[in-house]
Amino acid sequence: MLKKVAIITGASGNLGQAVVKKFIDKDYHVIGTILNNDERKNYKEKNVEETELNLLHEDDCKQFVEGVIAKNEIIDVAVLTAGGFAMSDIAGTKTSDIYSQYQLNFETAYNIARPVFTQMMKQNKGRIFLIGSRAGLDASNAKGVTAYSLSKSLIFRLAELMNTEAKNKNVVVSVIVPSTIDTPPNRKSMPESDFGTWVLPSQIADVIYFYASDEAVSLREPVIKVYNRS
Repeated sequence: MLKKVAIITGASGNLGQAVVKKFIDKDYHVIGTILNNDERKNYKEKNVEETELNLLHEDDCKQFVEGVIAKNEIIDVAVLTAGGFAMSDIAGTKTSDIYSQYQLNFETAYNIARPVFTQMMKQNKGRIFLIGSRAGLDASNAKGVTAYSLSKSLIFRLAELMNTEAKNKNVVVSVIVPSTIDTPPNRKSMPESDFGTWVLPSQIADVIYFYASDEAVSLREPVIKVYNRS
C-alpha cells in the first residue's frame, strides 16, 4: 500500500518541525522544504525528504510540485507553515514594509498552494492548510503589526477563493489560526507572559493531522482557531 504524501513548507521552523514529526509518526511520506542546507535536520526516518527551495521563486515552486507528483502520483496534504513577522504601526509602515511581509506570508504560500491545488482538483482529493493569524483574521488584534496583518488577511481570502472553486470536490483549504505559539524565540521576547496559556507547536500539529485524517473527511472548516487559553 502506497504511503500518503504530505508537503510541508518551512519544515525547519518550530511549527514546521512539529508538523513534520506528526506526519512522519503517522506513516506519511513527508517532503519538507527548507531554504538552505544549513536548515537541514537530517531525519533518520526513511519516509521524509528535505528539499532546498526558495518559495519566492514561482517557477521553482511549480517544478518542485510537479516533481513530487511525478514521483508519488498524488499529493494528499500540504501544510504551508513558512512565513515571517514584523511589528510596526501605520505611521511606521512603508509600502516596502507591506511588500516584504506580503512576500514572506502570501507569496510563499501561494507559490506552492496554486500548483498543489491544481493537482488536488485533478485527483479530486486533498487538504491544504494555510497558516493565518489573529491579526489577519480580525483588525482589532492588529494594533502595531500593520504590514503583518495585511499580508495575513490575504491568506483567508485565498482559502475562500479556493474553496469556492473546489465546491462539490473532495478538496478543502483550511486556515489554521494559532494564538501565541510556545517557542523559544517567543518566550525570549515575552518573558513576563503566562506561557501556560500559549499553544504548543505539537498541539497545532495534532489539530492539522486530525483535519487531514479520514475521521474528518466530512468537515469543510475553512477557519480553525487553535487558541488554548489565550
